[in-house]
Amino acid sequence: MADFKPVYRADTKAAAELALDELETKWGEKYPIVLESWRSKWELLSAYFRYPKAIRKPIYTTNAVEAVHRQFRKLTKTKGAFPNENSLLKLLYIGINQVSNKWTMPISNWALTIAQLSIYFKGRLDGIIKI
Repeated sequence: MADFKPVYRADTKAAAELALDELETKWGEKYPIVLESWRSKWELLSAYFRYPKAIRKPIYTTNAVEAVHRQFRKLTKTKGAFPNENSLLKLLYIGINQVSNKWTMPISNWALTIAQLSIYFKGRLDGIIKI
């Protein structure tokens, strides 16, 4: 729903809370359970506002995750059952390797994001990438 965007794209937690109030005014009667859920879990959902925008955007952007899930569904939907867990894992491994060759679109502002992550999570990325 496009009306959720002002909530998770807000610059500050306070701005997000105002956007959530507006969302509730507009959609509260039609979707009370959804908005009640957001309100009851707001402290958990809004935790990412302590990070800069360069880190927050990859958190709320789920396109890459959805692409992986879509590929996994395509691979497994025609299979009735797997003889064991390893056979499923092998299929998913081969499938993800094949599809990853098609993913050529770079993540926007990745250099800024990775720099911010290395500041907020000092030392965690040292063994993976050189900054």
